[in-house]
Amino acid sequence: MRAAGSDNTVRIVPPRMLSLEQSLEFITDDECAEVTPKNVRLRKVLLPAGERGRLRNAGKPPRNG
Repeated sequence: MRAAGSDNTVRIVPPRMLSLEQSLEFITDDECAEVTPKNVRLRKVLLPAGERGRLRNAGKPPRNG
């Protein structure tokens, strides 16, 4: 049996539609802009979140790969 207050509502923020110029102004040092003919996407250079946190705390730039 479920409890009455156990349901959680999660609000998802809609994506921002950015041009290439806006994307380049928006990204930080640990991100890159992936450009395809139809899309411009922002990606993290280093995907594992734990490793990003360790590098950020150590003050080192992220490595590729």
